[in-house]
Amino acid sequence: MQLVGTSNDSPSFEVQRLREHVFTRLRPYLSAKNLEGAMRCAARLYTELPDKHALERNTVLVAFGGGKDSSYMLTFVRAIQLILFRVYGGTFRLRVATNRHAGMPRAVMENIHRVYQALGLPEDPLCELLLVDGHEARTFHVDMPVPESLVRRNREDILMTGHRTLADARPTFCNACNLSMVNSFGLAAAHEGGVDLIVTGDSRREQRAYLLWVNRLAQQFELGSASTGRTGFKGFLGTMDNISRAYFQDIHGGHAPEALEERRIEARVREELKFFSIYDDTAYSAGDHWELLTDYLGFEFDEVAFSFTESDCGNPALMAHLRGLKCERLYGRSYEEGIAEYVRFALSLMRQKQFPPQLVETMVARYGDSASVARMRERMDTFARESFGLTPAHLVCMVYSPFADGGSNLQGYLERELPHLAARAPALHALLRDGTPPVPGTEAADLQLELETASGLSLAQLRTLYARPLHPPAAAGERQGLIGAILDRDPHKDTVETRHAPGGPVVKETLSGR
Repeated sequence: MQLVGTSNDSPSFEVQRLREHVFTRLRPYLSAKNLEGAMRCAARLYTELPDKHALERNTVLVAFGGGKDSSYMLTFVRAIQLILFRVYGGTFRLRVATNRHAGMPRAVMENIHRVYQALGLPEDPLCELLLVDGHEARTFHVDMPVPESLVRRNREDILMTGHRTLADARPTFCNACNLSMVNSFGLAAAHEGGVDLIVTGDSRREQRAYLLWVNRLAQQFELGSASTGRTGFKGFLGTMDNISRAYFQDIHGGHAPEALEERRIEARVREELKFFSIYDDTAYSAGDHWELLTDYLGFEFDEVAFSFTESDCGNPALMAHLRGLKCERLYGRSYEEGIAEYVRFALSLMRQKQFPPQLVETMVARYGDSASVARMRERMDTFARESFGLTPAHLVCMVYSPFADGGSNLQGYLERELPHLAARAPALHALLRDGTPPVPGTEAADLQLELETASGLSLAQLRTLYARPLHPPAAAGERQGLIGAILDRDPHKDTVETRHAPGGPVVKETLSGR
């Protein structure tokens, strides 16, 4: 007699043995509370699956960033998949998608590989492992190089946004990355027949709050028309696509259709697609499952990949580096003082997010003295060059934001960093205002080369910046754009006390980051 939830196409003996082996090894690492939660969650998820007579026809999507929390979440969902198999003799298809960006060091890919191996995912025919690079979804492989097109895209987003914000950390590194993450959800959910459920660790309250914020943002900037008549996740993706197009048109200019098209958000998912939250059935605190992470999954906290509040991205360390550069070059103070400001801010974020004390202490020690700070500075120069193709000169230029807002900061940048060009500021302004290509062999062509070398941007991109305002707006009461509207509701910022000149008065400044 066939059980409900099984099919005539039973798994092979090898697959059955694999699943039993993984569950037997995994079970001791799950606390009694979390195991009970997994069993309760498995029962809830079963009721949400549309095909209960052939469970393998149901596909469940999990986003896996490769960090400590998402590693635990994937493990929890794998436990649910195995529990259903033990109960019904069949289980759902698990699709795991990793959205990659150039700021993910090699160590992240290696952590992902070890997690997959520990959970027996590569050998299980009901597990599909995807790596999303921009708009391309491929089967995950630890040695798969980052496409140059993705590196270029990430570099341009960082530079174009950083030049609008005096290299403010969150918009510079996270705005485009967050929109890319949303796209990866849509892309993975639409891939090869689509999925039935998306598993999330967010509570229903958090989901509603985020959806409300997105809808208000769309209404504020009149961006909701494309999703009219659509509901659920499909409608959400349509609204996010509108926001993404408006945001990147502001960043890259309306004359860059290719840049806008490659940053679109995929919205071709099933109308009935739903989210399934595991929030109420498990706890995320890494301290509660430290042995699971480090012993069973083989998770390693690499020096660059583990960076302040992130364990799957080197960009937060680059954010600290930029703060050091800002204090050194823009404020005339020391690099070390800028690092100290960022470290205090980021350690506070770590404690708010209840990071295990040993990880907080690791970060304290990493920037604990002058030699350590100097070593991290060298590492970040290397990381920026190897990951994004950014030179120290590019980063310094971005800190000044000399081209945006009609070149309002250009004179100060030239006098401090390119003094041989300071007297030629009028010609530079004329070049940036002009809309025609410089004639080869002329002064304008020479100046173009100088600016492109210093900034890492093309003349067309520099002219786009010249025509765009800085954030925050220079004039009091001036309406802020999407950059400011997005940052307004971002919790990853705080007010810090700093000095804008050596021995100058203490002033309050908003610092953002991760």
